Amino acid sequence: MTGLIAATTSAADKRIAFRAGLISGKIQRFPGAINPLTAKLVQEIGFEGVYVSGGAFSAALALPDIGLTTLTEVTAHSAQIARVTDLPVLVDADTGFGEPMSAARTVTVLEDAGIAGCTWRTRSTEALRSPRR
Repeated sequence: MTGLIAATTSAADKRIAFRAGLISGKIQRFPGAINPLTAKLVQEIGFEGVYVSGGAFSAALALPDIGLTTLTEVTAHSAQIARVTDLPVLVDADTGFGEPMSAARTVTVLEDAGIAGCTWRTRSTEALRSPRR
């Protein structure tokens, strides 16, 4: 169980647990959490991790999921979630928030925020904004 205000498991230990889960050969269940309270419930139920969806976060800001959120916004939101759970947190990192060097920076910033891992969108932002999506 997490502490009253914050998780008791370090970010490094969460990453170790995430890696161990990936190589275990077992399905890892990471339900989406839109806020810290939901993340605490995900942990209480007994899942292996928490997923922060870019689409859900965009929707919470009343924005379409077409790459309008920033690295700063996604990181701050995800850090709030990671802070309260002992589970690893996996974040939708969109397309990495820019060119390849921006994607590298995205990983560093998310690591610094206590995130265990991230997913990448392979389609360009321009393709997402296309009406033929």
